[in-house]
Amino acid sequence: MPILNEQQRQRAIEVMKQYLSYPPNDEGITLVDEDKELDENRIEIVEQELKPLLKNYLYGKEKLDDFKSKIDSINKRNEFWGFKGIKGQMFFNMIINVADDFEECDQEIKAAITVPTNEQIASSRIKTFGSYIKRIGDQWVEAGNTKYGRPKIGSVPYFLSYFWQIQDRDVWPVYYTNGVNTMKDLNLWQPSEDLAEDYLTFKKIHEELEKLFTEASGTKFDLYRVEHVFWFKGGNPYVAITSEDKKESQRIRKADYEHILTKEESGLLPESYVPPIIAILPRIAINDNELVKAAKKSGTSLERAFEKYIDAALTILGYESKLMGQGQGRVPDGIAFANDENYAIIWDAKIRSDKYAIGTDDRTIREYIMTQSREMKRKRMLRNIYYMIVSSRFADDYDDLIRYIKMETDINEVNLVEADALVAMVDLKLRASLQITLGPDGLQRLFSYSGILTEKMVREELI
Repeated sequence: MPILNEQQRQRAIEVMKQYLSYPPNDEGITLVDEDKELDENRIEIVEQELKPLLKNYLYGKEKLDDFKSKIDSINKRNEFWGFKGIKGQMFFNMIINVADDFEECDQEIKAAITVPTNEQIASSRIKTFGSYIKRIGDQWVEAGNTKYGRPKIGSVPYFLSYFWQIQDRDVWPVYYTNGVNTMKDLNLWQPSEDLAEDYLTFKKIHEELEKLFTEASGTKFDLYRVEHVFWFKGGNPYVAITSEDKKESQRIRKADYEHILTKEESGLLPESYVPPIIAILPRIAINDNELVKAAKKSGTSLERAFEKYIDAALTILGYESKLMGQGQGRVPDGIAFANDENYAIIWDAKIRSDKYAIGTDDRTIREYIMTQSREMKRKRMLRNIYYMIVSSRFADDYDDLIRYIKMETDINEVNLVEADALVAMVDLKLRASLQITLGPDGLQRLFSYSGILTEKMVREELI
């Protein structure tokens, strides 16, 4: 029996057509071309590495610890699934960390990730494994450990379906957060909060769309291709091309920003969770000429607006945010505190139509970072302090300066955050405010290493 009504089917077809007709990038590569390459790479890794490893583990030829480590290694080398995020590898690590009976844990995982033979068994496995995760999590907290260390039950459908799809990719779709959110945005489905029921509905909608898209397009759609339509609508961090020379060609161009942030689909309700002052950050970051004029007309500068809107984004995320900057001498543009999590972020905003090179301001940056970080450590007894620069893009000659900053100041990590990455944080936080915390199992995870932070990386880590 179909789940989607005629109106929902037509809405889904519209998005599918948008995906198929989306214009190629500057190198003439279309989204369909990119996704075809991604699928080919996925299948190769599944058949040559993941499936044999999984089989060895299920048959007792691979120990649990070794299996977990090898899964992590494969996914870090091949970023085709997002398994290294909080619902994948981090969830896996937490299970092992909190389980006090290792043999029981091994058996529970083996039973849960073995591919089901039907939907009834799939439902039972989600429920059984969810009960196990709740029990070991409760025991962990009752023993006096931090709540941030417990695995989240909501991660169960993604974790299990990732392994199920490895074993049978034509039957079991991966329960991506993006897919769920996109279905909700398109008004195709509203989850019930029953994890087993929700996954099976998710699966049935994918099956229905496989047939619908195949009939409407005249080309074969499988689960992978349905997934690509959802990534197109919701933002795809898993593009297939990963070589250095091709990464830059996949950057969203200025025209694309304008399309994403200003185009209204006639007659449709808005879908974005992101407030306009946050959604516009990528356009401000590239010094959009129209926005320069708009800022002047509004009685401010685009630089000051950028600072105010970043401060607003951090406030929405849940930080105690303080705007500093203009008129206060040699200070950063702002500071954000995560009080319960015992860390802070010192941040600056840099508008650039091209790439921002951190070395141009290194002396000033080091001076006020040293002053601010020491003062904050003294007053608040913070465990960690991060330094964040938000800009459009970044030049890649930052390694030496980051080393100097970390050696000479109390800063733990230096984060070069692309504006669309900050927008993605707000989007994901607003969609799942209880699941995405400010702590090590959430946003702090993004700041725990130095270097450039992209939208792709945010969605991978918080998936």
